[in-house]
Amino acid sequence: MGAREKYERLKADLVSLESGLVAFSGGLDSTLLLKAAQDALGGKVTAVTVSTSYMPQREIQEARDIAAGMGVIHRLLEMPLMENMRFNPPDRCYRCKKQMLVLLMEDAEKSGIQIVLDGTNADDLEDYRPGIKALRERGILSPFLVHGINKEDIRNISREMGLPHWNRGPSACLLSRMPYNHEITLHRLQMIEKAEQYLMDMGFGFVRVRSDGSAARIEVGREERKKFFDEEFLDAVSKTLKDLGYLYVAFELEGYRMGSMNRRITAKKGSIGLSNGS
Repeated sequence: MGAREKYERLKADLVSLESGLVAFSGGLDSTLLLKAAQDALGGKVTAVTVSTSYMPQREIQEARDIAAGMGVIHRLLEMPLMENMRFNPPDRCYRCKKQMLVLLMEDAEKSGIQIVLDGTNADDLEDYRPGIKALRERGILSPFLVHGINKEDIRNISREMGLPHWNRGPSACLLSRMPYNHEITLHRLQMIEKAEQYLMDMGFGFVRVRSDGSAARIEVGREERKKFFDEEFLDAVSKTLKDLGYLYVAFELEGYRMGSMNRRITAKKGSIGLSNGS
């Protein structure tokens, strides 16, 4: 079955709902899901974004802009950093997702909305995704999973439909840049966000700055690594990140690899280096 046929079946399923709340991050997956829900339910769909201190502010603004551009009702819910996540535990995605779902379900109930929809896709089952456990515990509907729609399907359908960010790289919260079992502080999160924004402003399409607080390790897309083969550029990047508060600035020679830490966790149940998550 082709991607478009699976997508049309997904929309046909959504038509039977009375109303729906889409957990909306503004990323590729949730944007396509919101579009499907809007086509199926019209004005009976609401997008809700949960804002945290470890979500980049640019992504929150993008979520606002996309929902506004689609003409969908959009709400923002604030979620403070929970005490049981303060030291970035290996199951932080489960703890975070669990609390997010509580807020989303409370919001849906308060608003008289029938069901909460989530954009988890078929490929997410192949990586270390403890947040999926929270989805199953709460009975959240993940239409892409139900219909076997994967990331490539979502990207292709989004491109055909002219949706924003169809070609964007994967996104993940800022906690994925920090080692497990290290204390999370607002200052460290802001350093990472500012460092990544600086590099994106320099023209990089995809950036991760991994950090334990004192050291920063830069990862960019493999095809963009050659931009660092310039001494003046290296000096400028080093100075800027050190001005943000880092003592050491390093460059990952292999470039970005999604879920590199997660694969190690699955194999060894441990944590290594300055990397985890996406």
